[in-house]
Amino acid sequence: MRKTTQAPWKVGVLFSQTGCTADIERTQLHGTLMAIEEINAAGGVRGREIRPIVYDPGAGSVPYAYLAKKLIVEDGATSIFGCYTSASRKAIIPVMERLNGLLWYPTPYEGFEYSPNVIYTGAVPNQNSSELCRFMMQTYGPRFYLIGSDYVYPRRSNRLVREFLAGAGGSVVGERYVGIRARRQDFTPIMRDIEDVGADVIFSTVVGEGTSFLYQAYADAGFDPTRMPIASLTTTEAEIEAMGFDVGEAHITAACYFAGIESPSNTAFVNGFKKRFGEASTNACAEAAYFQVHLFARALEKTNSLATDDLRPLVLGSTFDAPQGRVRINPASGHTDLWTRIGRANRRGQFTLLREVRTPVQADPFMICAEPAQLKA
Repeated sequence: MRKTTQAPWKVGVLFSQTGCTADIERTQLHGTLMAIEEINAAGGVRGREIRPIVYDPGAGSVPYAYLAKKLIVEDGATSIFGCYTSASRKAIIPVMERLNGLLWYPTPYEGFEYSPNVIYTGAVPNQNSSELCRFMMQTYGPRFYLIGSDYVYPRRSNRLVREFLAGAGGSVVGERYVGIRARRQDFTPIMRDIEDVGADVIFSTVVGEGTSFLYQAYADAGFDPTRMPIASLTTTEAEIEAMGFDVGEAHITAACYFAGIESPSNTAFVNGFKKRFGEASTNACAEAAYFQVHLFARALEKTNSLATDDLRPLVLGSTFDAPQGRVRINPASGHTDLWTRIGRANRRGQFTLLREVRTPVQADPFMICAEPAQLKA
């Protein structure tokens, strides 16, 4: 006779609540906890609650690897929800592969990666950067100035931007990188250089606190965002709130999700988030952190096992009606088929939708398919 248990399902949660990326990672933590609370309130999984074991790795990549090992070996949590930067994800992956854990990664990233021990729920370049570049060229012009934080994600993302522009008749008129802990004054000489070379678009892959300082330095320089906006893959509602709604107004972001999407699913998500965590706005990273927990719980309900070899096959190909729309874990890559959208920041700290796809865009992390998404106004 099989022994039954009411012991909780233990999962790991690794998002920085301190350090230079805390503003956005805290919203990912909140999205994760909100989903867990919803599942537990509905009876848990097979009558057992999900119990999160939460650690704060700070902003460095080394603590992530140490804490991932601790979660699996000491705490018995083989599924880990976490990581924002690519540096932290890459630090964790060897641990997950060696110990056969499963990382759920809810952040847009540079693509060109596959691991059987990762479920990727953030956008890859064919779901955001390609369409953002195309839109910016058509709307503002072909001369791009690239600014990024100095680590793997911005550098590899900008390599793809350069390749896209070269094939589409655009050009890169400047490219600069700043430290991940860059301050406001670090962007002042870059603003002068932009004015000297002339640009139609500033393309940003700056992350963390540096995002606010970039946009503030832009405003200090007196540039007009209706003529030469900052286009970003990393500027969400959380960063707009941090920098000031007036500073962020009229700049452009590509994301699979914006808080202003009109749907019953998103209304419930936004209202639940505000009720639980105050007036903080939802964003694409928090939304992915939220829906991936629900995907996990549905697979766990079927497997009744946290073992990665049991869980992952049930996750692949699964779907969920997320706040952004129905999403699907692509069984070919372990990435997620998501919705592509382009928005302009407004004075309310939200994004006015400019373009969106008619159907989800299949994840293509290795950029094998060159067909663009079909965006509509």
